[in-house]
Amino acid sequence: MSFPKDISCEHIMDSLADGVFTVDLDWNITFFNRAASAITGVLKDEALGRKCWEVFRSSICDGACVLRTSLEAGENRGNRSLHFVRADGTKVPISISAAPLRDRRGKIVGGVETFRDLSALRLIQKKLDGLYRIEDILSKSPEFQRILGILPQIAASGSAVLILGESGTGKELVARAIHNLSGRSTKPFVAVNCGALPENLLESELFGHKAGAFTDAKKDKPGRFQMADGGTLFLDEIGDMPLALQVKILRVLQEKVVEPLGSVRGVAVNVRVIAATNRNLEEMVSRQTFRSDLYYRLNVVRLVLPPLRRRPEDILLLAQHFIKRQNVLSGKDIQGLAPEVLQFLMRHAFPGNVRELENIIEYAFILCPGGFIMQEHLPEGLCPFEAPSPSPTFRGTMDEIKRQAAAAALARNNGRVMAACRELMVSKDTLRRLLNASQAA
Repeated sequence: MSFPKDISCEHIMDSLADGVFTVDLDWNITFFNRAASAITGVLKDEALGRKCWEVFRSSICDGACVLRTSLEAGENRGNRSLHFVRADGTKVPISISAAPLRDRRGKIVGGVETFRDLSALRLIQKKLDGLYRIEDILSKSPEFQRILGILPQIAASGSAVLILGESGTGKELVARAIHNLSGRSTKPFVAVNCGALPENLLESELFGHKAGAFTDAKKDKPGRFQMADGGTLFLDEIGDMPLALQVKILRVLQEKVVEPLGSVRGVAVNVRVIAATNRNLEEMVSRQTFRSDLYYRLNVVRLVLPPLRRRPEDILLLAQHFIKRQNVLSGKDIQGLAPEVLQFLMRHAFPGNVRELENIIEYAFILCPGGFIMQEHLPEGLCPFEAPSPSPTFRGTMDEIKRQAAAAALARNNGRVMAACRELMVSKDTLRRLLNASQAA
C-alpha cells in the first residue's frame, strides 16, 4: 500500500485514536502523537526529549515496564492494563502494547508504545454495576472535600450514618461509597425509598411476609432487611416514613431481628443502616412527627451535603464529567459548553442540585448535534439570565468570570502553570493573557 507524497507518517499517526509514542535507547521520547497528548494532557512539545516515566508516571514504571520487557526480549508485548497519573492527580486507566523499534538493518534503536484510554469503558461498567468509590464523587469544594476525607474512617466504623441534604446532592452516591469502602463491600447494598410506597407495602418491602399474611401473599417473600443481611441497607427519605413503621425500624436496630408479616418467629439480621433525608428531622422531632429515639439511634454519624449553589467550583467539573459520559452513551462528540452557557450555569441557583445539572446536560445532548452546547440547546423552562442567582465565588461579566477562574485554577495548582492549563483546557498563552488582563483591571 502506498500513500500520497504529501501525507507523512506523522500525519497518519496523528489521525489514530490510540496514543502512540516512541523512545530512543536512553528512554527519551522522540515522537508523541495527537491522541497521546489528548489522553495524557501533556502537549507534544512538553513531551519530546523527556524521559517517558516523567510524562506517564504509570503504575508499572517502577519495575514492571512493558516497554522495557519488550526491548529486552526483542519482541512485542500487548494488552496490559494499568493506570497512569496526570499532573492534576487524575488516574487514567489504559491498556498498552509495546514493540521494539528497528532500523532498516533490523537493529533495535528504540521502542514504540501504543495505549488506549479505558475511562469510557470503565464508566459504562460502573454505571451497569452500580459501583461507586470516593474517586467517583467529583468535587473541588473544600466543604465537600472535608466530607470525602473522613469517609474511609466512617466506612470502617460500622456505625449508623445519617446523611442530610437537599434532593439531588448525591446522598445515595455517598451511601454507596461508604458501603464500598467498608468491610461489607462484598455483601449486598440494598436501597429503599421510604417515601415512594404506601405504609402497608413499605412494611412488607422492609420486613417481608409469610404466605397467607394478606390476600395477595401467595408465597413467602424476604424483606429488604433480609436481602441486605451482611451488607448495607440504605433508607432514603427516612423523614417520610410513617410513625408506626419508625417503631419497628427502631426495634430492628436495637435487637437486630426482623419479624416478617404473618410470622410468629423473628429472623436475625446483620445489617448496617444508612439513612438519608432532605427534611429537617430535628424540627420534625420537636413537632413529634418523627420519633426522637429513632433519630438519635440513626444520628451516630451525621453528614450534611452542601447544595450545588454553595459549590460553584464544581459546576464546570461536573458538567465536563456528564458531557464525557453522555458522549460515551450517545456516541456523539460534544466538545463542551459555550461561554455564555457556562456563564448562565455559574449564576443558576440549581434547586435540583447535581441531578438538575445532569438532566440539563442530558437534555442538551438531544438537541446538540456536535461542537459546543449553546443556549438554544438548554431546556425550554430553563431561561438563561432569568432571575439569576449570583454565585458567591464568580461574579461580573464573562471576561471577569474567566479571569477569576484562571486565577482560582492557578491557586488550586499551587502556581503550576501547566497544571492550571490542563485543568482549564487552555494554552499557556491564553492563561497568561487572562491573568495579565486581570492585573490590568
